[in-house]
Amino acid sequence: MNRLGLLGLLCAAMLGCWEPGDALTCFDKQYAYKGRCCNRCQPGERLVSECNKTEDSVCARCESGHYQPSWTKEKHCAPHDICEGNAGLIVKMQGNTTHNTLCQCRAGTHCTDISCQTCVENQPCQLGSGFVAAKAVERLSSPCEPCTEGTFSNVSSKTEPCHPWTSCEEKGLVVKVKGTNSSDVIC
Repeated sequence: MNRLGLLGLLCAAMLGCWEPGDALTCFDKQYAYKGRCCNRCQPGERLVSECNKTEDSVCARCESGHYQPSWTKEKHCAPHDICEGNAGLIVKMQGNTTHNTLCQCRAGTHCTDISCQTCVENQPCQLGSGFVAAKAVERLSSPCEPCTEGTFSNVSSKTEPCHPWTSCEEKGLVVKVKGTNSSDVIC
């Protein structure tokens, strides 16, 4: 076969794979489908049917227990996470059609890892350390933190935070013994 014949065969093969929609540029809330720009479904909705020459995309609200957080051409909404009580989880924020359910560990427990599928009981914070609720909520391994200068914890507890030293000055007194991370000042 000569060069011109090969070139013709190559062009025909390429044209057979090309569709008119391939070069179409659509807005960000649209997508290309069969040579047209179809509208994406808004957050909280899923695609029921694609657009055609006479009709626009058809969308429907996500069914109960499902959500879609962004503009989409997906035909299914994602199911909400289930806060498994047997794993120690409770609902922090109930999901809706645009947001997933947020789970957190019950009070006195923390996540076993970053995915937070299960919770384990907090070990008591030792003297000189206090419970930091934000750390437990942020899914960090231990919600205990050493008491900083000016604070103390004189108990071993799963829930007690570090407390500020007593202000002798506010009481019109002077400091007799300086406080530590495990004891209050003595006025």
